[in-house]
Amino acid sequence: MKKLGFIIALFFLFLPPNFSQGDIDDQLKLFFRNEQSFGGTISSIGYGASFRYGKRINFFNSRLIEGSVNIIKHPKEIKGSNPIFPNSKRFVFGKENFFFNLQASYGFQRIKFKKKDKGGIEVRFLYTAGVSIGFYKPVYYEVLVPVSLYEYKIETEKFNPSLHTPYDIYSRASFFKGFNELKLVPGLTGKFGISFEFGKADPGISAIEIGGSIDLYTRKIPIMASDDNRLFFPSIYASFRFGKVIDKRSQTKLDFLQNQQ
Repeated sequence: MKKLGFIIALFFLFLPPNFSQGDIDDQLKLFFRNEQSFGGTISSIGYGASFRYGKRINFFNSRLIEGSVNIIKHPKEIKGSNPIFPNSKRFVFGKENFFFNLQASYGFQRIKFKKKDKGGIEVRFLYTAGVSIGFYKPVYYEVLVPVSLYEYKIETEKFNPSLHTPYDIYSRASFFKGFNELKLVPGLTGKFGISFEFGKADPGISAIEIGGSIDLYTRKIPIMASDDNRLFFPSIYASFRFGKVIDKRSQTKLDFLQNQQ
């Protein structure tokens, strides 16, 4: 619930305060409005980044092609430190694997409410579906190994729930340790969202998007050393997108009309 509240607060924080009315939008616009945009996303299960291309079908509808990379976290990931050595680095005890995915999706977007003035907002509904390729690698820790009654040495070890306790771990090892043991899990993904586009001038695009997504994999992803790892990942998300309108035919015509003014 805390993550849900944070996402909702993030949405209202970045939403322009004067979206209900503004100056009449009399600027010349690109008609076809094919679009490309980049987005940063925070969700109830992690965070990520994406690229999206939208090809106009007609005045209200577009086809979407999207690619993204996402870091997925387990609800039980809580950072702490060694209770005996307070100066040790923080780590997530019990985390067995670092998990991320690469996704490719296809979908549609429909304009529900068209922007009427420069301070207004264009509301769009969208949905996509596609493939999600998950990758996970083991997490290594810097482990305290006793060599005498008062001395310890630090060794890099893969987490073992039957051997390690919070008192044994000094910190997490290098993030890049374990990439040679990377494993792949195929899956599917789907998303539904509502986009609020508030860019004030063509060809720029600025938008806030909120929605929900579902990822399903062929087997459980062992993120934590526990019995509640899952293969099904539902989430809610909020995303900030920025980009531009791209259509050479319309841009050429727009440049010509602007030069006539």
